[in-house]
Amino acid sequence: MALLEATDLRKHFGELAAVDGISLTVEPGETYGLVGPDGAGKTTTMRLLVGALSLEGGLVNIAGHDLSRDAEAARAVIGYLPQRFSLYGDLTVLENLAFFGSVRGVDRRTLDGRARELLDFVGLAGFENRRAGVLSGGMKQKLGLAAALIHRPPLLLLDEPTGGVDPVTRQDFWQLIIRLLGEGTGVVVSTPYMDEAVRCSKLGFMVGGRLLTTGSPRELVHPLIGRILELSAEPRGLARAVCAADPDVEDVGAFGVRLHLRLRSLSGATDSALERLPRALAAASVQVHDLRPISPSLEDAFISMLAKPRTSQSAAVAEKSSG
Repeated sequence: MALLEATDLRKHFGELAAVDGISLTVEPGETYGLVGPDGAGKTTTMRLLVGALSLEGGLVNIAGHDLSRDAEAARAVIGYLPQRFSLYGDLTVLENLAFFGSVRGVDRRTLDGRARELLDFVGLAGFENRRAGVLSGGMKQKLGLAAALIHRPPLLLLDEPTGGVDPVTRQDFWQLIIRLLGEGTGVVVSTPYMDEAVRCSKLGFMVGGRLLTTGSPRELVHPLIGRILELSAEPRGLARAVCAADPDVEDVGAFGVRLHLRLRSLSGATDSALERLPRALAAASVQVHDLRPISPSLEDAFISMLAKPRTSQSAAVAEKSSG
C-alpha cells in the first residue's frame, strides 16, 4: 500500500489558483521532491497534504486513511516539518521534544528515551538543556526534524527544510533523510535547490500551482542527453547573442560564469553547432576559452520545461491569428 496518494488537489486564494490539479504518490522508502521557485505552490501543496488547509477539490489518502473523512487517523501517520517551524524559545531542547511528544500521544514512560534517541540521531546529543531560542538556524531545523519524528511516523513531510542554513548543515540534514529512507520511511520534500532534488527517487517540477512534469531525475534529464553544450567565453553577453542566433541552438542560459546551450532535437545538431559556433564567435571577436558537450543537469531540464508552456502558448496564438 502507498503511504500517500494525492489526486487532483486544488486550492484557490481569490482568483489565484495556488494548487491546480496536483497528483502524486509516495511509497515506503521513497523520496518525492516538489521542486520549483518561490510562489510555485509547494508550501500550499504541503499544507493540503497534512490537512492544515482545506481542499477545494481532490483527494488525499494517507496509509489507507481519507484525510477529509478521518483526519485524526491520517495525521497520526505524518511527521511534518513546516517551512517556519515554531519552537518554544524559552524551553530547552529536551523540553521542546517532551512537549511535542505529549501532543502526539507518546507514552510518558517511553518519551524520555525516545527523545534522547532522536537527539543522538540528529546530532544534538549534549544540547539537551540548551534553550531552543539560542540555537543556530541549522540546530533549530534538526530539532524540528526530531520533533516531527517523535511519534515514529512512517511518512515525513518536509517543507524546504534546509532553507537558510549553511552548506555543511544541508549535507548533514540530507544524510539524516537518507538514513530514514533506509528504515522504510516515505518522504515528501519541497526544495528550490537542484542539488537536493537529484537525491530524490521521484520529482515533480512545479510552477504556477501545476506540475510541469514528473519522473525520476534520470527520466527528466534523458530527453536532453546529447543536446547541451557548455561555453566559457568573453565577453559573455556578446557570446550569448551570437549563440542564440545559431539555427541549431534552442536556448542559451547562464550557469554561473558559463553558458549552457540547449540544442534542437535534430540529428547532427551537436556536430553542426560545434563546427559552426567557433567560427561565428571568432568573427564577432569573442574569445572562446572552452566549448564542449556536457551531460544535462536537472536545472537544464527544468529550464527546458519552463520554456515549453511559453512555446505552446505562442504557437496557439499564432494559429488563432492565422485562422
